[in-house]
Amino acid sequence: MSSIRPAAMAGTFYPGDAPGLAAEIAAYLAEANPAAGAHAPKAVIAPHAGYMYSGPIAASAYARLAPLRGKVERVVLAGPAHRVFVRGAAVPDADGFDSPLGAVRLDRELLDRLARLPFVEVSERAHAFEHSLEVHLPFLQSVLGDFKLAPVVVGGATPAQMAQLLEAAWGGSETLVVVSSDLSHYHPYDVARTLDRRTAERILKLDPALEPEEACGAAPINGLLELARRRGLAPELLDLRNSGDTAGGRDRVVGYAAFAFHER
Repeated sequence: MSSIRPAAMAGTFYPGDAPGLAAEIAAYLAEANPAAGAHAPKAVIAPHAGYMYSGPIAASAYARLAPLRGKVERVVLAGPAHRVFVRGAAVPDADGFDSPLGAVRLDRELLDRLARLPFVEVSERAHAFEHSLEVHLPFLQSVLGDFKLAPVVVGGATPAQMAQLLEAAWGGSETLVVVSSDLSHYHPYDVARTLDRRTAERILKLDPALEPEEACGAAPINGLLELARRRGLAPELLDLRNSGDTAGGRDRVVGYAAFAFHER
């Protein structure tokens, strides 16, 4: 791979050494322990905070992917822009994304196709320090093994635009879609629980009109929900907690949820 995006968040959001990282993820996945016989999903929503805060909730989604190891060839990963303004959506120009567990190849053919959509730009800056995508890579590597990645940073793309992008990348059983999002930010614990439960109910109703204050990844979620309605996907809530349940105080918490979407 000629151009590799470095792992900018290794050592801060998650362990920077491969053995420590692998062990931490294995512990989260073991604790998640999905129900026997649970169907592997076509798409998931998972959070993207530091692992000590959101790792257990993310593991609730990733544990469901175990049956897909050796079957999924491509992961389409869409998350919100935190550091760089993105008008619609942005794909990188790199050939791979680095991780303490090894570099992940990018699906250049798919990314080049997505870049031809009128609302998609090619931007290395948008991807360089974006944690909403990077923190998912070690989980994906641990669960799936080898795959190609199609990362998309999402800014102001509309639900219809994101549905169009995801439709273009949807593929068949060889393709998994992952949407990265946390929920409410910096409310007291009980207030956050109420707000996040309401947001979760809207996601389960496939309501593609979430606002950023409800979920920081509202734009990619809305696109997934719009497409899930068209394709008849069945949503499932896997986990709903916040930082007050994992590793923080309860005065100002951040909400996290994990969802799976199944093809009927």
